[in-house]
Amino acid sequence: MSGAGRTERRPGNEVVVGWAVLPASEAGPDDVALVFGARGAAHTCNCQRYKLAPKESFGSLGIEELAYRLRGQSADEPGPGLVGYADGDPIAWCAVEPRSEYAGLARSFKVPWLGRDENRLDPSVWAITCFTTRAGHRRSGHASRLVVAAVAHARAHGAKAVEGYPILTTAVLAEELHVGTLGMFLRAGFTEVTRPTLRRAVVRIDF
Repeated sequence: MSGAGRTERRPGNEVVVGWAVLPASEAGPDDVALVFGARGAAHTCNCQRYKLAPKESFGSLGIEELAYRLRGQSADEPGPGLVGYADGDPIAWCAVEPRSEYAGLARSFKVPWLGRDENRLDPSVWAITCFTTRAGHRRSGHASRLVVAAVAHARAHGAKAVEGYPILTTAVLAEELHVGTLGMFLRAGFTEVTRPTLRRAVVRIDF
């Protein structure tokens, strides 16, 4: 578990005191589900927005199917993202994995591709696509910490580059902030590549 937290070991369990991060495959599907909660935008999506197949939608699949897919993805190594813990409590999420895993991103979303000549299926380029933090823990810098952890995670798993697609303003609906803000990424060492729309940027780190 990465981060500055120390650990207390108890029979059959490990409680992390302070801040720490685990890949979803190590955190386990139950902790991942706790972050996404039982209501709200994160629960509705279950981090499947950029993975939908043609003609699929949240409405056509339903929340139970979306949650089922996330549980299955979280069982795979290295998993679809990272879970941030505060004092042993799973409270934050960052989606990060090879960009090629986001079939819907490659097919339906313009932001990553406008003005760029990119191999959309290159598995060596990873992408950070989503953040969510449980109510009661927001506005505490957890997403910014997860950006840093996501870069290290991607690099450790052989990524040659990591991208993000942040929004340029916070004067938007709360759900639109799931991609993160430009400042979060720049502070983590990303470089701005393009501004394909008035409200979005593409940022990147090459290793």
